[in-house]
Amino acid sequence: MAGAHTHHQNHGAQEIIRDPVCGMTVDPEAGKPAAEHDGHTYHFCSEGCRDKFLADPEAYRTAKDPVCGMTVERASAAHVAKHGGERFYFCSAGCQSKFEADPDKYLGGRFAPEPMPEGTQYTCPMHPEIVRDHPGDCPKCGMALEPLTPSADSGPNPEYVDFKRRLWITAPLALAVFVLEMGSHIGIPFADWIGHTAFGWLQFALATPVVWVCRPFFKRGWASVVNRSPNMWTLIALGTGAAYLFSIVALIAPGLLPDQMREGGMVPVYFEATAVILVLVLIGQVMELAARERTGDAIRALMDLAPKTARRVSGDTEEDVPLDELKSGDILRVRPGESVPVDGIVTEGRSSVDESMLTGEPVPVEKTTGEDVTGGTLNKSGSFLMEARNVGSDMTLSRIVEMVAKAQRSRAPIQALADRVSEYFVPAVVVVAVLAFVAWWIFGPSPALSYAFVAAVSVLIIACPCALGLATPMSIMVATGRGANAGVLIRDAEALERFARVDALIVDKTGTLTEGKPTLTDAEPAEGFDEAELLSLAAALERGSEHPLAEAIVAGAQDRGAPVKDSSDFEAVTGKGVTGMVEGRKVALGNAALMADLSVEPGKLAERAGALQAEGKTAMFVAVDGRPAGLVAVADRIKETTPGAIRALHDLGLRIVMATGDAEATAMAVAKELGIDEIHAEVSPEDKNALVRRLKEEGLSVAMAGDGVNDAPALAEADVGIAMGTGADVAVESAGITLVKGDLGGIVRARKLAEATMRNIRQNLFFAFVYNTAGVPLAAGILYPFLGLLLSPIVAAAAMSLSSVSVIGNALRLRAQKL
Repeated sequence: MAGAHTHHQNHGAQEIIRDPVCGMTVDPEAGKPAAEHDGHTYHFCSEGCRDKFLADPEAYRTAKDPVCGMTVERASAAHVAKHGGERFYFCSAGCQSKFEADPDKYLGGRFAPEPMPEGTQYTCPMHPEIVRDHPGDCPKCGMALEPLTPSADSGPNPEYVDFKRRLWITAPLALAVFVLEMGSHIGIPFADWIGHTAFGWLQFALATPVVWVCRPFFKRGWASVVNRSPNMWTLIALGTGAAYLFSIVALIAPGLLPDQMREGGMVPVYFEATAVILVLVLIGQVMELAARERTGDAIRALMDLAPKTARRVSGDTEEDVPLDELKSGDILRVRPGESVPVDGIVTEGRSSVDESMLTGEPVPVEKTTGEDVTGGTLNKSGSFLMEARNVGSDMTLSRIVEMVAKAQRSRAPIQALADRVSEYFVPAVVVVAVLAFVAWWIFGPSPALSYAFVAAVSVLIIACPCALGLATPMSIMVATGRGANAGVLIRDAEALERFARVDALIVDKTGTLTEGKPTLTDAEPAEGFDEAELLSLAAALERGSEHPLAEAIVAGAQDRGAPVKDSSDFEAVTGKGVTGMVEGRKVALGNAALMADLSVEPGKLAERAGALQAEGKTAMFVAVDGRPAGLVAVADRIKETTPGAIRALHDLGLRIVMATGDAEATAMAVAKELGIDEIHAEVSPEDKNALVRRLKEEGLSVAMAGDGVNDAPALAEADVGIAMGTGADVAVESAGITLVKGDLGGIVRARKLAEATMRNIRQNLFFAFVYNTAGVPLAAGILYPFLGLLLSPIVAAAAMSLSSVSVIGNALRLRAQKL
């Protein structure tokens, strides 16, 4: 199946499946929404996109290529570009490249590129410590600096567009000079036909434009020398520059070169090697930049969730205004099918809101007056008014985007190994190239100097440590984007690496294992009373109380249809319960101590209350006119997702420790039901902190999950702090990982992501180390004495590019990681 059409033809290429509404690529195996239309299956990133499609399928089924005018199927388009906040679809890579080079030419000025916001800072994607207040090149590696936080309307990476244009110019020239040079090896003697001197000048004419167009590589190589930070560009500039300059000397003044370099009376030239190597490097750079563009899909998808305008209500008038004009306190109308523009609170109306793109939870959430709504979520059915609270950079969505962007730039501790190797690797390679040159000059066959030159250039090219430099950053960028799509926000790469090694997980009970909201679980009337009467009396008393248990009893009585009654003479007895008058009868609700004070003998109810307490419930007696009327029990129910999550965490090798401020009996009951490994009840925030330290002293790597202000010290003390996104801001600030939806399922996803990422990084580093370890000796000619094999610089360049491609391809596999 390819996108929408089960019969779609895409021979010889990997099939692409896109959401026809928003253009995102979709994995049909990931359980995302799908829909049938006109005999074809369409896949969507969210329920919201599916609803938009079904409302008007023809608006989203096809698009017009702005370059050639052909009709393109949106759900299976292989070539998509974004400009001015809008996605455009193309029939081929050629049309896409033409569009990206000059969008206004094909849009008739419909869009003007939007400048980055004032105050935007720029950083190097490979060296995040480099930060500038204006665009430019990295002083360490020469790469183009990118915005610290991307903009939704910034369009494709300018360097990506520039390098693709350079590739279109240079590739045909490099191919032509390659065919000319290879002709003599396949029986087509071009040099004999046009003369060797003319043949050399023809190669010069074809190769020189390639060198000129690829001058950014030499600029980067020179910068690496000036800044004393040798890197892959040092080696590329040395290798190709030497080959090009040598060839010019051989062409213009061959007499300056020794006779040992002549083959058949002529000094060989290496214009084809120079041109082909530079184009292969350019291909590698385009592939890397394209991969980095894809790693940003997660951030762009998040930014696209927010609408461009909001409908502001002022008295009797309503108007659509840009989002950046909104202020806290503005009243906004959100209609069915629209995205919530900013964070706020519902002031009028009710609706169901799809929060799946932020939380991963597919079931819409009912929102009524007084409830919070989050910017970027999708209003499904009803219309409502809301008061804006957090706007601009204070929005939850904006903070998530900033956190993901920051995490993608961070460096994992494991990268320090690659950094140390790279620091010494480039100078070592230059030394090896010099030694190879000398060895071939002294011991090589005739023409020795030619062999020496080829070996030295091959060593310089094949040893470029680009794969080593990409190994960790590519995996981190892809992983943090994948985590954001799954509701797991990674603060930095170090947290991801540490979480993969965690042995013990400390969790709170309330709000983490349980719903964090008490509910009525049992109502057992005594002889002479029924359940409805018992609940009606209990609820009448508790309506005068603000205690959370009272709210649970009142809500439970309403849910079970108990008659509503009023009470008078209400009195709260501290630590024991409440009393009052209901319809002329004296009613009391509370614990055994209150019953003793009122001389009420619970009888068999006392035994039943003890059993309920053992189950982790809070049991309360009800008495009417001095005799027992029954008992009610309230409990903070375990979340439906918790048992399965605990089993999954155990399967992932984690020891689960519960630390709660609740009574030991309640904690024991919950722990027994869930199979918790270790229980600590009635603990204070200081006790939680001490528990983290004790487990660390035992040699364990500890993660702490919490959601409140009181958890912040322990979150900071743990090797990895995990903030449940429903909790306090201070908890989020103290944590390395934040779960947008606060349940243990998010921790399972975070652990799987961390383990997959570290496995991916280790694979990348293995590829890179093995490649460089084996490649340098091969390029130096170690196999020549045994097999007569000496790598040409072109083969070395191809191998170097393939090593980068293997690392990039392996890192991109994380996008499909099942969490």
